[in-house]
Amino acid sequence: MSSTTTDRLPAGGDTPTVAPVEQQGGMTHRQILEALSGMLLAMFVAILSSTVVSNALPTIITDLRGSQSQYTWVVTATLLASTASTPIWGKLADLFSKKLLLQIAIVVFIVGSMLAGLSQSVPTLIGWRALQGLGLGGLTALVQIAMAAMISPRERGRYSGLLGGVFALGTVAGPLIGGLLVDTSWLGWRWCFYVGVPFAAVALVLLQRTLHLPVVKRKVSIDYLGAAFLTAGVSALLIWVTLAGNSFGWASLNSALLLGGGVLAIIAFIVTELRASEPMVPLRLFRERTTTLAIIASMVIGVALFGTTVFLGQYLQISRGYSPTVAGLLTLPMIGGLVLASTVSGILISKYGRWKAFLVVGSLLVATGFGLLATIDHGTDIVLLGVFLAVLGVGIGLTNQNLVLAVQNTVAASDLGAASSAVAFFRSLGGAVGVSVLGAVLSSRVGTLIQQGLADVPGAATASSGSGNVGLADLADAPAALRRLIAVSYGDATGRIFLISGLLSIITIVVILFIREVALRTESGDQRVQTESSTAVGGRNTTADVDEQLAGQGSDPRA
Repeated sequence: MSSTTTDRLPAGGDTPTVAPVEQQGGMTHRQILEALSGMLLAMFVAILSSTVVSNALPTIITDLRGSQSQYTWVVTATLLASTASTPIWGKLADLFSKKLLLQIAIVVFIVGSMLAGLSQSVPTLIGWRALQGLGLGGLTALVQIAMAAMISPRERGRYSGLLGGVFALGTVAGPLIGGLLVDTSWLGWRWCFYVGVPFAAVALVLLQRTLHLPVVKRKVSIDYLGAAFLTAGVSALLIWVTLAGNSFGWASLNSALLLGGGVLAIIAFIVTELRASEPMVPLRLFRERTTTLAIIASMVIGVALFGTTVFLGQYLQISRGYSPTVAGLLTLPMIGGLVLASTVSGILISKYGRWKAFLVVGSLLVATGFGLLATIDHGTDIVLLGVFLAVLGVGIGLTNQNLVLAVQNTVAASDLGAASSAVAFFRSLGGAVGVSVLGAVLSSRVGTLIQQGLADVPGAATASSGSGNVGLADLADAPAALRRLIAVSYGDATGRIFLISGLLSIITIVVILFIREVALRTESGDQRVQTESSTAVGGRNTTADVDEQLAGQGSDPRA
C-alpha cells in the first residue's frame, strides 16, 4: 500500500520551523535514497540506451545505407515524440499512480528499443525510435515530478546532484558499451538496442519495492487536441528545415505547404491552449518571470545536450577515423566536467540556499565551450578538443538541473507537475529543433565542401549526385580518395554548427541574468499542497502570489 506524506511526519504531526535536514522533505534521508534508487536506475536505462545509439549511429546509418538527413531524423524522431508526450505524462500523474506510470514508461521505452534493434531499414528504425521517445517523455517528466513531491527545494539540489551523476554515468557507459558492441563482430550494432533490458527489469522491481507516493486523484482533462496541433506544427517545420534545399527548393510549393501548415498548426495550438480547461502547456505559467526565462534558457541548453552528443560522435568517427569505443573515451572530459559541476553545485546549493550564481557561471561556460568548439576542424589536436569539451561539460552541469530547481521552487505546488513538464517539454523541443536545424546546416556545408573538393579527386564525380547526402550514403562503397574527402569535409563543417550553438547560448546568458533569485523552500511538494489548500482564500494560490510571498522572505533561505 502506498504511504502518505503524513505517515512519514514525526510523531505528533508537528513540523519544526527549521527541521533537521533529513526531515525537511517529510522523509528521512534513507527513505529518500531508497525511493530514488528505482527512479535513478530508470533514468540510467533511458540515458544508456540513448547514448549507446548516438555513438553507434554512424555505423548504423552507413550499414543501412542512410543519408545525413536520415541520420538526423533517427535522433529527432525520439526527441519529437518525447516532447509531445511529456506534458501528457505530467497530466496523467495527477490522475494515476506516479509509480505505475513510471513503470509503464519504462516498458514502452524498452519495447521501442527491442523493435528498433530488429529494423532492416532507416525509415523503420526512425518509427521505432519514435516509440522509444514516448517512453522517454514519461521518464523525463515523472522522475522530476516524483522528486518534487518527495523532497523540498532546499534539499533537492543535494539529490539533483545524484541525478546529474547518473546522467554522467549513463553518458559515459553508453558510448563505451556501444563502441564495444559495434566493434565486436559477433554482436554488432543491433545489440545497442537490447543492452538496456536487464537494467530496466531491475528498475521495475526497485520501483515496485521502494517508491511509495500518495495518489491524490483529481478530475483532469487531457489536452489531446493541443498535443496534436503542437506535434503537427513542429513536425512540419522540422521536415521543412531538414529537407528544403536538398529534396526540394526553398521557394517551392512543398516549402510553402510545410511552412504554412506548420505556422497554422502552431497558431491553432496557442488558441487551443487559451481555451482548454486543462491545457497541455498552461500559458498562465508564463506570467511568472522566472518560469518564462528558465524555459527559454532550457531550450538553448537542449541544443547543447543533444546537438553536442549527436554531432560530436559523428565528427570523431567519420572525420577523425576513431572507432566507436575510442570515440566514447574521447568524450570523457565533457562528462567528467558535467558530473563534477552538477554534484558540487547541488551540495553547495543545499548548504547555502543560493542558486543563481551557478546558473550565471554555467551559462558563461556553455557559451565559452561552444565558442572554443567552433574552431575545430579535421586536424584539431585531440588534447585541445578535450579541454574544450571539459569547459562545455562544466557549463551544462551547472545549468541543466538547476534551471528545473529554480522553476519548481517558484511555482505554486498545484502547478509543480505542469511546470516541471513544461521545462522538460521545451528542453526536448529545443533539442529536437536544434538537432534538425544543425543537421541541415551540417548536411548543406558538407555537400558544399565535397563539391568543391571533387575536382581534385580523379574519377569521383560519378560517385556524387550533387547532393549533400552523398557523405554518408556513399561512404561505405566510395573509393579511398573520396572517403578521405568526405572525412575532411565533415571535420571542417562541424565547427560551423558549434558556432551557431555558441551564438544561441548568448540568449541563455541574457535571460539568466534577468532571473530573480528566490529563497529555496524547505517543504516538499506534498507538504506544500496541504499548506496551500488550507491557507488559500477565494481559490488556489497563483504562481504570482507564491512568488510575492517568497520575495517577502528576503535573502535568508530559512526565513
